[in-house]
Amino acid sequence: MSKETFTRHEIREKALQALFPLDFNSDLTKQDAITHALELDHGEIVSEDGEEFVPVYLDVLVGGVCDKKAEMDQMIEAHLGKGWTINRIAKMDLVIMRIAIFEMLYVSDVPNTVALNEAIELTKKYSDDHSRKFVNGVLSNIMKEISE
Repeated sequence: MSKETFTRHEIREKALQALFPLDFNSDLTKQDAITHALELDHGEIVSEDGEEFVPVYLDVLVGGVCDKKAEMDQMIEAHLGKGWTINRIAKMDLVIMRIAIFEMLYVSDVPNTVALNEAIELTKKYSDDHSRKFVNGVLSNIMKEISE
Protein backbone atom coordinates (compact mmCIF):
# COMPACT_ATOMS: atom_id res chain seq x y z
CA MET A 1 0.00 0.00 0.00
CA SER A 2 1.50 3.33 -0.98
CA LYS A 3 1.79 5.80 1.83
CA GLU A 4 0.42 9.18 0.96
CA THR A 5 2.51 12.14 1.93
CA PHE A 6 0.90 15.21 3.36
CA THR A 7 2.13 18.76 3.13
CA ARG A 8 2.61 20.52 6.44
CA HIS A 9 -0.37 22.67 5.55
CA GLU A 10 -2.57 19.57 5.20
CA ILE A 11 -1.15 18.20 8.44
CA ARG A 12 -2.06 21.41 10.28
CA GLU A 13 -5.58 21.06 8.92
CA LYS A 14 -5.75 17.45 10.15
CA ALA A 15 -4.40 18.56 13.54
CA LEU A 16 -7.20 21.12 13.73
CA GLN A 17 -9.77 18.43 12.85
CA ALA A 18 -8.34 16.14 15.53
CA LEU A 19 -7.94 18.78 18.25
CA PHE A 20 -11.36 20.38 17.84
CA PRO A 21 -13.40 17.38 19.10
CA LEU A 22 -10.83 16.69 21.84
CA ASP A 23 -11.80 20.04 23.35
CA PHE A 24 -15.41 18.88 23.81
CA ASN A 25 -15.14 15.16 24.39
CA SER A 26 -13.01 14.13 27.35
CA ASP A 27 -13.58 10.43 26.58
CA LEU A 28 -11.92 10.75 23.21
CA THR A 29 -8.30 9.58 23.02
CA LYS A 30 -5.67 11.48 21.07
CA GLN A 31 -5.28 8.45 18.79
CA ASP A 32 -9.01 8.18 18.11
CA ALA A 33 -9.18 11.88 17.28
CA ILE A 34 -6.23 11.60 14.88
CA THR A 35 -7.72 8.49 13.23
CA HIS A 36 -11.05 10.24 12.79
CA ALA A 37 -9.37 13.34 11.29
CA LEU A 38 -7.37 11.20 8.85
CA GLU A 39 -10.44 9.26 7.76
CA LEU A 40 -12.44 12.43 6.98
CA ASP A 41 -10.97 12.82 3.48
CA HIS A 42 -8.43 10.02 3.33
CA GLY A 43 -10.13 6.72 4.07
CA GLU A 44 -7.69 5.10 1.65
CA ILE A 45 -4.73 5.63 4.00
CA VAL A 46 -6.21 3.26 6.54
CA SER A 47 -4.93 -0.18 5.59
CA GLU A 48 -6.89 -3.43 5.62
CA ASP A 49 -5.82 -4.31 9.16
CA GLY A 50 -7.01 -0.93 10.38
CA GLU A 51 -3.52 0.43 10.97
CA GLU A 52 -3.53 3.96 9.74
CA PHE A 53 -0.51 5.85 8.55
CA VAL A 54 -0.12 8.79 10.91
CA PRO A 55 2.30 11.45 9.74
CA VAL A 56 4.87 12.07 12.48
CA TYR A 57 4.28 15.81 12.38
CA LEU A 58 0.54 15.29 12.97
CA ASP A 59 1.31 13.29 16.09
CA VAL A 60 3.76 15.99 17.23
CA LEU A 61 1.19 18.77 16.75
CA VAL A 62 -1.78 17.01 18.34
CA GLY A 63 0.22 15.61 21.25
CA GLY A 64 2.09 18.86 21.79
CA VAL A 65 -1.00 21.04 21.74
CA CYS A 66 -2.72 18.68 24.20
CA ASP A 67 0.30 18.67 26.52
CA LYS A 68 0.90 22.43 26.45
CA LYS A 69 -2.72 23.62 26.27
CA ALA A 70 -2.80 25.29 29.71
CA GLU A 71 0.45 27.17 29.09
CA MET A 72 -0.68 28.34 25.63
CA ASP A 73 -4.13 29.36 26.91
CA GLN A 74 -2.42 31.58 29.50
CA MET A 75 -0.45 33.27 26.72
CA ILE A 76 -3.65 33.81 24.71
CA GLU A 77 -5.49 35.12 27.77
CA ALA A 78 -2.65 37.61 28.43
CA HIS A 79 -3.19 39.10 24.95
CA LEU A 80 -6.97 39.44 25.02
CA GLY A 81 -8.70 42.79 25.16
CA LYS A 82 -10.41 44.15 28.25
CA GLY A 83 -13.45 42.14 29.24
CA TRP A 84 -12.44 39.13 27.15
CA THR A 85 -11.85 35.68 28.53
CA ILE A 86 -10.67 32.57 26.77
CA ASN A 87 -14.21 31.16 27.07
CA ARG A 88 -15.54 33.89 24.76
CA ILE A 89 -13.26 32.83 21.89
CA ALA A 90 -14.81 30.58 19.26
CA LYS A 91 -13.47 27.04 19.81
CA MET A 92 -12.24 26.77 16.22
CA ASP A 93 -10.23 30.01 16.54
CA LEU A 94 -8.82 28.89 19.87
CA VAL A 95 -7.60 25.57 18.46
CA ILE A 96 -6.05 27.35 15.46
CA MET A 97 -4.20 29.75 17.79
CA ARG A 98 -2.95 26.89 19.96
CA ILE A 99 -1.48 25.10 16.92
CA ALA A 100 0.30 28.29 15.80
CA ILE A 101 1.65 29.08 19.27
CA PHE A 102 2.85 25.50 19.69
CA GLU A 103 4.76 25.79 16.42
CA MET A 104 6.21 29.17 17.40
CA LEU A 105 7.42 27.87 20.76
CA TYR A 106 8.39 24.26 20.11
CA VAL A 107 8.97 23.59 16.40
CA SER A 108 12.38 24.99 15.51
CA ASP A 109 12.18 24.44 11.75
CA VAL A 110 8.95 26.42 11.33
CA PRO A 111 9.57 30.18 11.25
CA ASN A 112 7.12 32.12 13.45
CA THR A 113 5.83 34.05 10.43
CA VAL A 114 4.97 30.75 8.72
CA ALA A 115 3.08 29.54 11.81
CA LEU A 116 1.17 32.85 11.85
CA ASN A 117 0.38 32.75 8.11
CA GLU A 118 -0.77 29.13 8.34
CA ALA A 119 -3.10 30.07 11.21
CA ILE A 120 -4.56 32.87 9.08
CA GLU A 121 -5.11 30.43 6.19
CA LEU A 122 -6.91 27.97 8.49
CA THR A 123 -9.05 30.80 9.89
CA LYS A 124 -9.99 31.88 6.35
CA LYS A 125 -11.17 28.35 5.64
CA TYR A 126 -12.85 27.47 8.95
CA SER A 127 -13.98 30.82 10.40
CA ASP A 128 -14.97 34.27 9.19
CA ASP A 129 -13.27 37.58 8.46
CA HIS A 130 -13.81 38.89 11.99
CA SER A 131 -12.12 35.76 13.38
CA ARG A 132 -9.26 36.13 10.93
CA LYS A 133 -8.53 39.67 12.17
CA PHE A 134 -8.88 38.60 15.80
CA VAL A 135 -6.57 35.57 15.43
CA ASN A 136 -4.06 37.67 13.49
CA GLY A 137 -4.05 40.34 16.20
CA VAL A 138 -3.57 37.96 19.11
CA LEU A 139 -0.95 35.82 17.34
CA SER A 140 0.99 38.86 16.07
CA ASN A 141 1.31 40.13 19.64
CA ILE A 142 2.33 36.70 20.94
CA MET A 143 4.89 36.40 18.13
CA LYS A 144 6.39 39.78 19.11
CA GLU A 145 6.59 38.65 22.73
CA ILE A 146 8.28 35.36 21.77
CA SER A 147 10.87 37.03 19.55
CA GLU A 148 11.84 39.59 22.21
